[in-house]
Amino acid sequence: MNFITYVRYFIAFFDYFCMAFTVTLSLIYIIQLVISFVRVRKDDKLRQSNDYGRYVSSENLLPISLIIPAYNEEENIVSNIKSLMKIDYPQFEIVVVNDGSTDRTHDRIVEAFGLYEIETAVKTSIPTKEVRGVYYNVDYPKIIYVDKENGGKSDALNAGINISSYPLFACLDADSRIEPDALLKLSIEFLKNTDTIVAGGLVRIANGFKIKDGRVSGFTMPPKMIERFQIVEYYRSFLSGRVSWGAANSMLIVSGAFGVFKKQAVIDVGGYKTNTIGEDMEIVVRLHKYMKIHRKKYKIIFCEDAVCWTQGPMSVADIRSQRRRWQIGLLDTLKSHISMLFNPRYGAIGLFAIPYNWIFELLGAVVEVLGYFIIPFSLILGELNMFFFTIYFLVAALLGVILSIGSLILEQFTRKNIMSAKQCLSLSLYAVIENFGYRQMITVFRLEGILKYRKLRKTWGKIKRKEVEQ
Repeated sequence: MNFITYVRYFIAFFDYFCMAFTVTLSLIYIIQLVISFVRVRKDDKLRQSNDYGRYVSSENLLPISLIIPAYNEEENIVSNIKSLMKIDYPQFEIVVVNDGSTDRTHDRIVEAFGLYEIETAVKTSIPTKEVRGVYYNVDYPKIIYVDKENGGKSDALNAGINISSYPLFACLDADSRIEPDALLKLSIEFLKNTDTIVAGGLVRIANGFKIKDGRVSGFTMPPKMIERFQIVEYYRSFLSGRVSWGAANSMLIVSGAFGVFKKQAVIDVGGYKTNTIGEDMEIVVRLHKYMKIHRKKYKIIFCEDAVCWTQGPMSVADIRSQRRRWQIGLLDTLKSHISMLFNPRYGAIGLFAIPYNWIFELLGAVVEVLGYFIIPFSLILGELNMFFFTIYFLVAALLGVILSIGSLILEQFTRKNIMSAKQCLSLSLYAVIENFGYRQMITVFRLEGILKYRKLRKTWGKIKRKEVEQ
């Protein structure tokens, strides 16, 4: 056989492989959506019989430290702290860690709360970059402000863990807005099951929503298409994805925007890894690994009723930066824990969750982008039947639309009366058209993250924010 014949064989093989890959992934997503529907309905019935208010005065409710790593967050940091001070929780502290910001983040925090430097002994459970000062004000007893040398987000989180006082801690992004009872709902998971070491909340795109002190008062469709696509995307990835993985105790990531951890468990595994930008995924995978190796009972929970709001990127450039960073973090974590791949020692994590992330979340970007070029090329060469290709494309697109609209329905089930019927219908339209351009663009950004892994893996990453009024 000559070279041209080999090329034709490869193209034919890849065409069918790509089609099988796409349909398989779509079917997995549909199964996850069904599992999520069942789980959410069950949880909703339990919530109706639960009185969360009675836990507020419970002596068994564990106190919690809210750790906010901040790097150049002058636009929102003060309003975020003020919002967190109003959360519905009996005993908590807010630990703000300024990771060597080069803007006015430090000045804004100190001025807003009248903070002054204090002398305090910090227990160094986890090594970090030098802490330049700890600030406090008796008029704001819940706030502890740490100013340190730049070491990255993970290092800032570790510094926050060192100075925190309580057995639970929540890691929050500087632009996060958590609903008043969200922290309570996550903390209750540690009471319901003492084996719980992590509880993750649901992250929603705040763009278009009217939010004050964590409470949603209404919704206006955001002006940019990029924002609307993200609203649909977040519903799909969190409600259908993480609910299903959480139900199997196989969730590999708790969003850095909102999660509660048992502090001692994180200290036992050495704290956050500082040479990665995917610290939120890496710490969860490492906790899975540690618990399996030491044969300890544990639970990593996802609670869709505990909600955190975060600003989504408002430009293509920013979303490109974000998705490249996410893909780099995924690759970094999977490489670091490759010994878990198909390893029965780690149970469902090693046999299903890790392989799924390798095959579909990481390498899937490579397969999809190659398909964008090879499949049209094979049509031109006549190696692929046009009728067969059309049927495949329609089925794949239909499965994607079903998944997106199903996630929107699930969202309406969990958050009734926030959107009007007209707004829901409008978002349903975006759930359809995102399959024709937006998802392909995101896939290209993911591939770019893989290709630029070495160059970008140690950067904080930053997207533009708009100031939130309180």
